[in-house]
Amino acid sequence: MQSRQRVLLAPVTVTPSKPLTPSHLKGLLWTDVMFRATAHLADVTYRYSHTAYHPTEQTLGFWEFLDRTQGDIDYTALSEEDIGELYVRYRTDQRANGTHPSADALRPYAESVETSGWVHPASTRVLRLWAEHYAQLGLHDPGLMDHQPPGLGLEEMVERLVALGMGLDHRDSGGPAFLDATRFGLPLRQIVAADGRPNYLACALRDLLPLATEHDEVVLLYDRELDPDYQLLERVLTVAGAQVRRVAIGRVPIDGRITSARHGGWHDHTVGALLRSVGTDCDPAVRRLGMRLYFIAMLGPGQQQSFRRDLLTKSLGRAEKLLSHAVTGGGPEANRDALRRHRHGHTYVDPYRLTSFLLGRGRPAPDRDLLSAVFV
Repeated sequence: MQSRQRVLLAPVTVTPSKPLTPSHLKGLLWTDVMFRATAHLADVTYRYSHTAYHPTEQTLGFWEFLDRTQGDIDYTALSEEDIGELYVRYRTDQRANGTHPSADALRPYAESVETSGWVHPASTRVLRLWAEHYAQLGLHDPGLMDHQPPGLGLEEMVERLVALGMGLDHRDSGGPAFLDATRFGLPLRQIVAADGRPNYLACALRDLLPLATEHDEVVLLYDRELDPDYQLLERVLTVAGAQVRRVAIGRVPIDGRITSARHGGWHDHTVGALLRSVGTDCDPAVRRLGMRLYFIAMLGPGQQQSFRRDLLTKSLGRAEKLLSHAVTGGGPEANRDALRRHRHGHTYVDPYRLTSFLLGRGRPAPDRDLLSAVFV
C-alpha cells in the first residue's frame, strides 16, 4: 500500500493587535478549505504559530507601547476594535516621531515570550475573540491560544542559514545578519538587526526550517504584498531540501482601495461586523458555505474586485440552494476522486478550483458529505 504524502501547510500569520478584516478572512478561508480538502488525500500539518512570530518588533513594540501609555488596564473589557484603535495610535506615533522602541525596552518582552510563552493581555483578548469568529465560521483552529515555540533558536537558525551558504552574520563586528540569496538573483535581506532584533522572515525561518524537510511538500500561503520575502523563504527551504509551493492571495479592496489594517478605517468591514450583519438567525451551514463561496470563488486569487455586501448576500443564497439540493454520493472514495481533480501538479487541493466547481452551470448536485467535510 502506497504511503500518504506529507504536506506542511504554512499560511502567513496575522498579528493579534487589530480586528480581522475581509483581506484576513479571505486568506483564512482559503487556507481552511485547502487544509480540509487536502487532508482527505494526504497527511497535513497545519502550522500556524503565533508564538513563533511574537518576537518581532511589530508585536513587542505594540506591547511596550501599551504598558507605557495605558498602564494596567482590563483588556478583557475591550473589543478587538478598541485594541485595534490603540494599535493604529501606536503606528501613528511611530510615523510622526520617526522613532522605534529600543532593544533594551523590548528585551524583557522577548525573554518572556521565549522562556515561558507569555502573551500580553491585549493580544490574549484579541486571540480569544478571534477564536469565537473561527467557531462561527467553521474554521479549523490550528492552536490560536496554544504555546507553539519554533523548533530553532535564533542563533541556531542563523548557523543553519550560514551552513546552507545562504547567511551572512556580521553581528560579531557590530553589524546585522543577512539572508543571502544573491547567487539566485535575489536581493540581500537583513533578518536580524545589529542589536539582535529579528524580523518576520527570521521568525519564519526559525519555525519552518526544521519542519520543511520532514514533509514531502511545503505550501506557503501569503499576502501578495509579501512576495519578495516569500521568494526568499522558498529559496532557503528548497536549498535545505524541501519541495516548496508558493500560493499568493490578493487582498480585498474596500471601495476600490487596498489599505493595511494598521492604518485603521476598518470599522464597518471587520469580520465581527460581517458576522453581525449576517445575523444569528442565519443557518450556520449556510453562513459557512456562503462565506467560502464569496471569498474564494467570487473574489478569486487576485485583488481586482472590491468587497460587496450584495454579492456576499447572493453567495449566502447560493449556499442555501446548494445545501438543499445536496445528495448522498458514492462514498469516501468517490469524494477523494472528486478532490483529486482539483490538484494540478501538486499534492494540495486548489481551493479556488474546488470552490468554483460548485458554482459551475450544469454541475451535478454536490455531495452532502463532501460539503460537510470541506466547506461546512
